[in-house]
Amino acid sequence: MTVLNNRVSCVAAACAFFTTSAFAEDPTLTNPAISAVLDGYYQNTERPMAERGEGFGLGHTEIAMSANIDDMFYGKLTAVIEMHDGETELGLEEAFIQTLAMPWGFSIRAGRFLSDVGYLNNQHVHTDAFSDRPAAYRAFLGSHYFDDGVRVNYVAPTDLYWTMGLEGFKGDSMRAAGGEHDEHEGHSDHAEREYKNIGVYTAYTKIGGDIGNGSWQAGLSYMRNENGRMVEGEHEDHAALAAGHEGHDHSHSATFTGENTYIADFVYKWAPNGNYKYQHLTVSGEYFRVTDFAPLEDGHDHDHDHDSADSVDDMQGWYLSSVYQFSPNWSAGVRYGETDVQELHGDHFDAQKLKETEVSLAWHHSHFSTVRLQYTNQKGTNYFGIEDDNVLTLQYVMTLGAHGAHQF
Repeated sequence: MTVLNNRVSCVAAACAFFTTSAFAEDPTLTNPAISAVLDGYYQNTERPMAERGEGFGLGHTEIAMSANIDDMFYGKLTAVIEMHDGETELGLEEAFIQTLAMPWGFSIRAGRFLSDVGYLNNQHVHTDAFSDRPAAYRAFLGSHYFDDGVRVNYVAPTDLYWTMGLEGFKGDSMRAAGGEHDEHEGHSDHAEREYKNIGVYTAYTKIGGDIGNGSWQAGLSYMRNENGRMVEGEHEDHAALAAGHEGHDHSHSATFTGENTYIADFVYKWAPNGNYKYQHLTVSGEYFRVTDFAPLEDGHDHDHDHDSADSVDDMQGWYLSSVYQFSPNWSAGVRYGETDVQELHGDHFDAQKLKETEVSLAWHHSHFSTVRLQYTNQKGTNYFGIEDDNVLTLQYVMTLGAHGAHQF
């Protein structure tokens, strides 16, 4: 019996030794990166479809944890805390696993994560150079689109950076309002339909390279939204949703949807002698086109475009941004964007247009702390009764703990 006990003890000791050695070789297995991002602000008035309200508030405050699970998988969890109408809301923005060792440049991500369509969408909002996403993002993607699903990505073995991927999502936040599961009051008489369980499919490709002291990247994305069309009568809530008044849906849902969304994006980054630490310039822009949004009536397209000469068959949005860090501690940015959407009233569409001009000045004591002052001039042309307005926002963004590198 003594010999047996000694043998068991030796085996246990050996297992403990090898297990400890394996973890010691990869510190992330025992020491996950844990971080928090604190986002607070004061704003003098509201902006359409924006997450920040009037007065003091908390913005996109997040708590994140990530690590290599083992040599085959990586995992990340991101919880978001926000304030809305005086109440604290806790949401789960990311909870995914991703493969690390698939052959031939492939990788798979599964769980809840940010879609890789467009340029800004796969980046956390606290990394932005402005207090809110452009109006096109707020209108068509709910500021930033994250969902439960799966992604297959491929990086080609080329001299230029070239990646492409396919995604499939549940798509709840991209559903057109109303339908079988509508929870708004007063919609019991709406046409009913069954939502598809896999509601959103995306395809994207991005290519980039270096030019002198700068780098560039261009991308094309397509989103198919199986539940993106409205049915008759569903348009009644859009005015309240877009204006951000009572009835505003704070679940990061898209305000305007269609069956097909096309996105083109471009970004160029330049730094003197290639050193981004002290000075750098970033120029970026994106264009959105959303089609096939006319309501369904008895399961068929109801072509309202023929009922109104002012109607069009698509919605569009775009922005152009330039941000220059002129010293290690200061940066300034300017952004202009327009969003053209269609609001259904009875048997015709009404065109709605929003123009936004934004100027920001930010002070960065370090990579982990930013204080930003932003001025926004918004002009609405029949945009749900929104009057031209000037918006002032004072914001701080502070990062605690180990935080992962940002996207290009």
